[in-house]
Formats: sequence, C-alpha cells, structure tokens
Amino acid sequence: MVFSSFLFLFAFLPITVVLYFVAPKSSRNALLLILSYLFYAWGAPTIAPLLFVMSFFDFAISRHLGPDGKFSVRTKKTILVLGIATNLSLLVYYKYWNFFLGELNSLIEAYGFEGVHWSEVLLPIGISFFTFQKISYLVDVYRGTAKRAESLIQYALYVALFPQLIAGPIVRYHEIAEQLKTRTHTLEKFTAGLTRFSIGLAKKVLIADFLGQSVDAIFALQSGELTTSFAWFGILAYTFQIYFDFSGYSDMAIGIGLLFGFTLPENFRNPYLARSFRDFWTRWHITLSNWMKEYLYIPLGGNRGSELRTAVNLWIVFLLSGLWHGASWNFVLWGAYHGLFLSLERALGIEKQATHWRLAPLIVFPLIVFSWVLFRADTVEHATAFYQHLLGLQHVALEKPFVWGELVQSRTMFVFWIAIALSFFFVRYRGKAIGNTHSLVALSASYLLLLLSLVALAGIDYAPFLYFRF
Repeated sequence: MVFSSFLFLFAFLPITVVLYFVAPKSSRNALLLILSYLFYAWGAPTIAPLLFVMSFFDFAISRHLGPDGKFSVRTKKTILVLGIATNLSLLVYYKYWNFFLGELNSLIEAYGFEGVHWSEVLLPIGISFFTFQKISYLVDVYRGTAKRAESLIQYALYVALFPQLIAGPIVRYHEIAEQLKTRTHTLEKFTAGLTRFSIGLAKKVLIADFLGQSVDAIFALQSGELTTSFAWFGILAYTFQIYFDFSGYSDMAIGIGLLFGFTLPENFRNPYLARSFRDFWTRWHITLSNWMKEYLYIPLGGNRGSELRTAVNLWIVFLLSGLWHGASWNFVLWGAYHGLFLSLERALGIEKQATHWRLAPLIVFPLIVFSWVLFRADTVEHATAFYQHLLGLQHVALEKPFVWGELVQSRTMFVFWIAIALSFFFVRYRGKAIGNTHSLVALSASYLLLLLSLVALAGIDYAPFLYFRF
C-alpha cells in the first residue's frame, strides 16, 4: 500500500484517523501498531510476522544493554554484536543473496562449469530502512544515549509506525521516545500535517510521475536510437524526478506523522543548491547521512587519523551506502563516485571554502546529475553507453521532431521547468520554507494542490515511489 494510491487516500488513512481519535488515549499506540502491520502486510504479508518477531528479539536483548544492566561490559558488547549481526544477516539474505549468487554463477560459468541453481529471494519493501533503525536503537541503548523502550508495544510501534516504515525518514529512538509515551494533538498540528501531506502528494503525482514517463521512455531507447539531446533531457528529468519523488514521500510521511501527533525528522533541504559534495550530503536524505556518520564513519575513526585514513573511511562509508541503496555494481560505483569527490574536496581543502562560493552550485550540480546515470541505468553496460551519448561519443542521426514529441510531451516540458524553478528559485516564501507556513495563502495553495493531485491520479497509471525498492 502506498500513499498515492486510492486505497490509502480514501480508505486506509481516513479510517485510521477516525479510529485513532475515537480510541481511548491508552489504546492508541496498540491501535496504531495493529494498523501499521496491516499497512505493511498489504504489500509484504509473509514478512510482517518476521518484522514482529525481530522487534520482539530486539526488545528482549535490549533489556540487557545500557549502563544500568547487570551484565559486564564484555557481555553487553557480545549481546550487542549478536543483535546487530542478526539484523544484518536478514538484510543480507533478503537483499543481497540473489546478487551474490548471481555473481558467483558468473564466475563459475566463466571457467566452464555449471552454475548454482537457486530460488530467487523476494526483496521485502522497506527492509533497508527499518533494519538501520533497529540497529541504531540497539547501539544507542548500549551507549546510554537512549533509554530502553518501556514496553514491547512502544518499541514495535517505533519500528513499524506506518508513515515512515517503508522509506523513512530513518528515526533514532531518542528522537521519538517521549512521543511514543504521550503526544499533543492540536488543530494547528493537524492542519500542518494535512498541508505537508498535500505538498508531498503534489510533488509525487504532479511532478515526479509526469517526468518519470519520459525518463522511462528515454532510458528504454536502444543505443542506436538515443541522441545526445535525448540523453541530457533524460538524465536531467530523472534528477528532478528522484528528488520530487523521494522528498515528496518524506513530506507525506512527516505530514501523516503530524496527524497522529508525531514530529518526524526532516530529510531534505534544497539539495541541488549544495556548494560541495559534503554540503549535498547534509541536504540529501539527511537521516541516512546522519546514520552513516554516527554508526559507521565515526566508529571507523572519522577524520581523526591521517588524510589517507580519512579518505579510506569516506570510501568505505560510501561504498556501503551504495550497496545499501541496491544490490548491483551500479550502486557500488555510484557510492565510489561520491566517495571520490568527497575525498578530493577534503584533500584539496575545498569542502569548507566552497561554502563561501556563491557560484559553486553551478559546478556541483552537473557532477551530481552525472552520478544519477549510475542510479537509473539497469546495468553498468547501460550506464556506460548512456555516458557515451551524454558526452557525444556515440554518433546518432538527428532525431525527427515527431519522435521527440512522442518521448517528451509538451506537458512534460512544462512540468520540467516547474521542477527547475522549485528546486533553484522558489524554495523560500517570506523567509520560511515552503510547506512550513500556516498562512491562509499557503493553506489554500496546499489544498488546491491536493485537489489537482487527486484529479491527476484518476488519469495516470499507478507509479510506486522510487525508494521503495531500497
């Protein structure tokens, strides 16, 4: 079940809101937990029970972690390692088993032997997100930076809360612990939630999905059909598609959270205005960046060692970040690409100086666009061919006007220019970020966007959120 489906918009969400506010306060967490599992089971019925079992496992072992536990530090560390390893083993099995066996088969067959036969494992939606969230809980309880959940219901709801279960934001337990105990509900908060949800839905339906139609058509072209102009429009359109798709989902998640009294962390902050790659990662998928820094980069040593050691740490973090996004060499190379530029910025002393260069986004943005080819292409070979077309290294006859019109409709071009304007120019309104103001103008505009989104949904095919596959 996804936020932009009619089932969610006209059945699940309104019914959940009504049941929530009718229920006694003491029962609301249990009700949300049941409905969150129903929400998840709609798309992954066989994984929902496993999610609960693993939540029970985390909750049980966390009772023995923390500074006030009765076990020795060594025993606690062993329990922590067991908890992390168990969670990671499930992630590796479900997300990477097919990839590992596929690569093993390629190696075996290269030497003339018969490959291994196996049944493909289906990837559960959201597993990368809730696995990282569960690991952060265990580590924080062990460190003493978060208190243990008071009840299994509280912890299970922290993991499975449906607004952020599928694609984040990745929430650390201490950020939401008090809200799991008691929440305030006001008309202002509820209205802000509806406004934020409406803006997110519009980003997804009115911008990302329209751009996605042309992006899919262009990336499906054979090498002999793809021209340089097609290639550049395709990757630029994808650059805005993935931003408005994912940030739209995050807006919707944050908005739904507000409906039920939860304040979830922000996930985006005008990323295409970044003045360096380091700046980009403080603006794009912020909760993942914070997770990688807190639980991987700093434990590896961060920037406390030599420049070489720091560069190695950055590469490790971003190679794993690439793998986190997907089990393919494309994502590994995408992570390596970002790790390379982050290392170069640090080695050349650019990362801090760039904050004062007003024209720096003119350099950083094209480099970010270039990286998205690896993210969107199906294979490394596909990405390589696409890069050749971008650089004009593949000669193809000029496209005919009617062919361009078939791939890129006039309304798509209109949406494309709107996406550019929203990404670079109209990002602020009277000093406040769009969507965070409660003025009559903002409210009226958001509800108009909601109406337009619903009308658009009635006339287009269903399109899942891009980050659902991660």
